[in-house]
Amino acid sequence: MGARSKARKRAVDLLYEAGLRGEDPVTLLAGRIGSPDVPPINDYTVTLVEGVTAHRARIDELLTEHAEGWTLQRMPAVDLAVLRLGLYELLWAQDVPDAVAIDEAVHLAKVLSTDDSPRFVNGVLGRIGMIADRLR
Repeated sequence: MGARSKARKRAVDLLYEAGLRGEDPVTLLAGRIGSPDVPPINDYTVTLVEGVTAHRARIDELLTEHAEGWTLQRMPAVDLAVLRLGLYELLWAQDVPDAVAIDEAVHLAKVLSTDDSPRFVNGVLGRIGMIADRLR
């Protein structure tokens, strides 16, 4: 697994944990940086967590519009964290091609969630990806 893939997984872990605890992801992250109790945190993980947090309102608005038949509250917490990260990369990470952002999110869903999650993640991000140029 490449460095960016590991950074993505770590970012999803932090976003998921913050969501379950009802905490701000950046605050949770800040408490981990430099801690002797956890492995060092990759700069790209920091970029992802900060980016998702900064754009969260718009990300959640787009997910609500494009996750047909699903509310954010109804989505499994892991899937929501993966979708938020994938959508951040899709729309705001200029150095990540759209196909890579979607593929990486689908891979995370395969590794971290249910058997149905990769298809769900691919469908939602794929719909948004088709109009990504208009959303940027």
